[in-house]
Amino acid sequence: MSELVRLSDITKVYQGGVTGALNGVSLTVEDGEFTAVMGPSGSGKSTLLNLIAGLDRPTSGSVAVAGSDLGRMSEAALARFRRDRVGFVFQFFHLLPNLTALENVLIPAQLKSTTSAEARARELLDQLGIAEVADRYPAKLSGGQQQRVAIARALINKPSLLLADEPTGALDTRSGNQVMELLMGLHRSGQTILLVTHDAKLATRYAARVISVLDGKIVDDVRLENAERAAADVIRVRGEETRR
Repeated sequence: MSELVRLSDITKVYQGGVTGALNGVSLTVEDGEFTAVMGPSGSGKSTLLNLIAGLDRPTSGSVAVAGSDLGRMSEAALARFRRDRVGFVFQFFHLLPNLTALENVLIPAQLKSTTSAEARARELLDQLGIAEVADRYPAKLSGGQQQRVAIARALINKPSLLLADEPTGALDTRSGNQVMELLMGLHRSGQTILLVTHDAKLATRYAARVISVLDGKIVDDVRLENAERAAADVIRVRGEETRR
């Protein structure tokens, strides 16, 4: 596998901050990996994700994604980078309430003027098991359905990297497991995924690599010995839900 993300000696200190949100973090993520970043609230894990997405800039150090140094990009170039190379899934969906599910999915594609965007959007909704909600507004969708729409929106421009910040945090256990199964399926198809979570069980169940962050530093970086355990656990979870 080739290197997709490289963070070199990253420090991030917010204005007026005495301590850094990140302190000397170095990290690489390979193309095709499913990596989970764990840590308690305030540990720096979401800051890490925002830097990789180009939503924030480090105080010092460098961030490179797909060979591009984000620190050398203008704000306009960063906006294009996020549009073309990165898909972002948030905890609270961030769907526009006055647009249908399909229209929400199409937003990034319209910014890029992607051809055949509607066909791809409908295909994604179908692949995620919610083709029937295409013309419904977010208020008429369950939390799990809204998160699937958000995932489809993140995937519409075929990003190199999918970033997921606590994507199950606003969901019940059943819906959360279904969303994680969808992410696992995307990973099997070759999608690189970087997942932020505070849930150790979720991280070790699905990800093949788990990075632990505490007080702005990486304190552990473990590659699971049996990556197929994730797939086996997905099957087990399905069986448990069927028996309920």
